[in-house]
Amino acid sequence: MVSARAAHILVASNRGPVSYALDPDGTLTPRRGGGGLVSGLSAIGAEADTLWVCSALGDGDREAVRRGVGEPGVRMLDIDAAVHADAYNGIANSVLWFVHHMLYQTPLEPVFDAEFRRQWGAYEAYNRAFAQALADEAADGAAVVVQDYHLTLVPGMLRELRPDLRIGHFSHTPWAPPEYFRMLPDDVAAQLLRGMLGADRLGFLTHRWADAFTRCCEEVVGGTGTTRVGVHGLGADAEFLRARSHEADVEERMASLREEIGAGRRTIVRVDRTELSKNIVRGLLAYRQLLQERPEWRERVVHVAFAYPSRQDLAVYRSYTEEVSRLAASINSTYGTPGWTPVVLHVKDDFARSLAAYRLADVALVNPIRDGMNLVAKEVPVVSDEGCALVLSREAGAWEELGEDAVGVNPYDVSGTAAALHEALSMAPEERTARTKRLAAAATALPPQRWFLDQLSALRR
Repeated sequence: MVSARAAHILVASNRGPVSYALDPDGTLTPRRGGGGLVSGLSAIGAEADTLWVCSALGDGDREAVRRGVGEPGVRMLDIDAAVHADAYNGIANSVLWFVHHMLYQTPLEPVFDAEFRRQWGAYEAYNRAFAQALADEAADGAAVVVQDYHLTLVPGMLRELRPDLRIGHFSHTPWAPPEYFRMLPDDVAAQLLRGMLGADRLGFLTHRWADAFTRCCEEVVGGTGTTRVGVHGLGADAEFLRARSHEADVEERMASLREEIGAGRRTIVRVDRTELSKNIVRGLLAYRQLLQERPEWRERVVHVAFAYPSRQDLAVYRSYTEEVSRLAASINSTYGTPGWTPVVLHVKDDFARSLAAYRLADVALVNPIRDGMNLVAKEVPVVSDEGCALVLSREAGAWEELGEDAVGVNPYDVSGTAAALHEALSMAPEERTARTKRLAAAATALPPQRWFLDQLSALRR
């Protein structure tokens, strides 16, 4: 049954625009999120009938749902915690993420056994809950934009419930080529693709990922049928970033970082979550090789590495985070001097400090094994004070737009990355400035507001 407050534009995602912290005294404190979706939806205007359907992710969120506390335009789903854990950690993050980022150690994994099938059932139930909520809340002919690999089955399920809707799905990750995607059990691979093909239109960050999806459909289910496929390369929000990066707290972090770095030294900056795909360990190994083979850079450069913990409820991520810290400490122990710390590592998430590092960067190191886009690669050139050389993996989605003015690297080639760091550090100031201007222009070509509105417009056509 359609809700009395039926919405004409709906967004569905695992994580919503707000979360709640449950204080010891029972008080619920809302915390607002950011990102491209939040900016994009705000561009529609308050007068539009919009609704964001998301999952309650923690105790605070679940309590907010039980108490009937909520933000206007947001519906949180209190899906059983065990079902959510199996769907989110068991399938989305431990299977689909690994497939699309091609991260499996294939001699040992994956293993698609009875436990996988049990968790896949939870993933189906999780997607079904979203489909039902969207069906209940959507006005006749409404536009629904479903987000990412957590909700690949929703379009097909929703199509069965509400054939009148305009349904879109957007993938924020890479898409695996057919030879890797077909690692999934045949029936699961087909179910996943057919679920997405329930949409009128599918969006991807780059042509490479869109083409990979199309090839998977051709090999597994015989093609994409009537579903249209489009590309929308999410850009940086220049206006927000430039204003935010000059606020007082950022200036304070810059002063602290300058003290840690030391006067007159060059900086190689990276800002990442410690996701396995970000390739932080090989980046540190390349920096170590730079110091070993190019002693002229010793005491003249500092690697400012922000590695913010991610998915620490998964053992493989905890181990990876520990290895990042261990390697940074080893480099400092081997090469450090009383007046110089080669690696300045921070692991506590701090957006103001990240912006401060962006402004101070002489070189930005962005070397993912595989990445849907990588907004850091786009953000640093936008806010850099003096111009910044970008060392960029050709496996980042951002390479499609930024590769011409970046120093490109094969993310597996540590020696090649060390050579690229030397090239970037040695780049003439005038060339670095010119490249930064071109990078910033390309990086802001499709800001979040337009990115979302373009998808909405294409879906309605």
